[in-house]
Amino acid sequence: MSTSKKKGLGRGLTALFGDQKEKIKNEDIASINRLKANIGDLSPNKYQPRTHFNEEKLSELANSIKKNGIIQPIAVRSDKVDPGRFEIVAGERRWLAAQRAGLHEVPIVILDLNDNEALEVAIVENIQRDDLNVIEEAKGYQRLSEEFGYDHEKIAKFMSKSRSHISNTLRLLTLPKDVIGLIEEGNLTAGQARPLIGLPSATNIAEEIVAKKLSARSVELLVRGQKGPQKSGQIKIDSNILNEQNKIQDNLGLNVNIQNKKNNSGKITILYKNLEQFELVSNLLKRS
Repeated sequence: MSTSKKKGLGRGLTALFGDQKEKIKNEDIASINRLKANIGDLSPNKYQPRTHFNEEKLSELANSIKKNGIIQPIAVRSDKVDPGRFEIVAGERRWLAAQRAGLHEVPIVILDLNDNEALEVAIVENIQRDDLNVIEEAKGYQRLSEEFGYDHEKIAKFMSKSRSHISNTLRLLTLPKDVIGLIEEGNLTAGQARPLIGLPSATNIAEEIVAKKLSARSVELLVRGQKGPQKSGQIKIDSNILNEQNKIQDNLGLNVNIQNKKNNSGKITILYKNLEQFELVSNLLKRS
C-alpha cells in the first residue's frame, strides 16, 4: 500500500471515499451512491474491531431509521467467497439497526479494498465515532501489528496518533483478563487501569478501585505506595486516605492531595486553576 493511501485513510473515511471515487471516475458516481442491497446479502466485517454494541443506542438508531431511513450508505466490499454478497466495511451498527427497524433493503457504496484496508477502515470509522472502548481499540491495533506487520510507529502515523498513545493502549492488553473485562464493561477507565500494568496484584487493586470509586490520580498514588520498600522520607500511601481524598475531590470538583504521616500529622493541598476556583475554596474555608 502506498504512503499516500495510508495518509488518506489516516485523515478519515471522507478521504478514503474520495480515493475510491478517483478509481471509478469514469462511472456515474451518483448512480453508484444510490445502489441498494438486500439486507440479508450483507455480512459483518471479519476485521471489525468492535465487539460490543450498546443496546440502548442501537434501539435509538433503529427508531430513527424507521422515521428517517438510512441517510448515510453502508460501505461494503464484494464477498470473495460468495459472489453477489457483500462484506460490511463500515456501518455494521446501521445494518443491525436497520434489521431491527424491519428494512428489507439498505443503501450501499461498494469499495475496492484488500484485507489490510478493510481492517484499517473499520478501525478508523469506529475510533472517529469516539465510542469504541479502549480495549477494542487496542485489539484493533494488535491485529494491525500481528496480522499485517505494522510496527507502533507505522500504526501511529496511519491513525494520526502519537506513538506513545499506541504503545500505552496496546500495553493494556497485558493486564489480567478480569481487569480487561472491567474496562470493556465500563467499570474501569484506561487511566485507572494503566498504573496496574505489570503488577501481580492488579486484579485485587482493580476491585478496590471499582468498590471505592478511586480517581486515576488516587490509583497512581495507591500503586506507588505498594511498589517495593519505601525510600527514606517517602510517605506511604494509605488506601483509606486515598478514599477520603477521592470523596473531597468529587465534592469540590478540584484536585486534592492528602499527605498523611506515620504520626497522623500531614497536610491537605487543594489545587485551583483560576480566581473563580480560588474564591470557591476560600468561601468554603471561611464558613463558620
